[in-house]
Amino acid sequence: MRNDFQKKGSFQAVYERAQSDAGLRQYLLNVYNYMFLGLGVTAVTAYFSLRLPVLQALLFNVSPEGYASPSGFTWVLFFAQLGIVFYLASRVHTMSLSKAQGLFWLYAGLMGMSLAPICFMYTGASLFRTFLVTSATFGGMSLYGYTTKRDLSTFSSFFTMGLLGMMIAMVVNMFLHSALMDFVLSAFGVLLFTGLTAYDTQRIKAVYFEGDSTQVAGQKAVLGALTLYLDFINLFLFMLRFLGDRR
Repeated sequence: MRNDFQKKGSFQAVYERAQSDAGLRQYLLNVYNYMFLGLGVTAVTAYFSLRLPVLQALLFNVSPEGYASPSGFTWVLFFAQLGIVFYLASRVHTMSLSKAQGLFWLYAGLMGMSLAPICFMYTGASLFRTFLVTSATFGGMSLYGYTTKRDLSTFSSFFTMGLLGMMIAMVVNMFLHSALMDFVLSAFGVLLFTGLTAYDTQRIKAVYFEGDSTQVAGQKAVLGALTLYLDFINLFLFMLRFLGDRR
């Protein structure tokens, strides 16, 4: 009799574990679906921003030598994106799922417009090559973050200080125009966002709870997608400095 109870208990534990794993996989699938759709929105928006003269005139100025410089409107886009990120991160749990999704799509579209002046300076072939390398790097590190048993939260302070230090250094270099500092910051940026991809994947996995309602799980998926989306975009931009061929 006792063995029967033990077997029943073990079968129940295996069943519950299988259900939990299935729920986690579905949750992460939603995260990646949002993220990849967001990247698609960004790519389409950037493409039309480069092709439509009215958007070109709004977003950047082209010199006679063929160099593109961002217009003043790009600062409006920058602060709009910054506002969306902070608003979504602080209010996502109190807003409807449809509103959270809408803000994410809006952010992805604005990002595409912001990237248009940068993409204009590089050849299409090098943009595609950099995208493939970024995708492979991101995919490998995200898989590592999902499967590793190592607690990556121990690197939390390093990532936080690294992001803060890099932003300060980039602002300073806007005035110094140091090619060496730009190279160092680019290399550090690649390493930083490569590590953040694994760290954020593990963190997104950790906040999943089997008992979450559909609404809460959807809100978490949108916020997680935004986090990984930003990791991908930043990794792409820093890699572009090494792999991109200017026109």
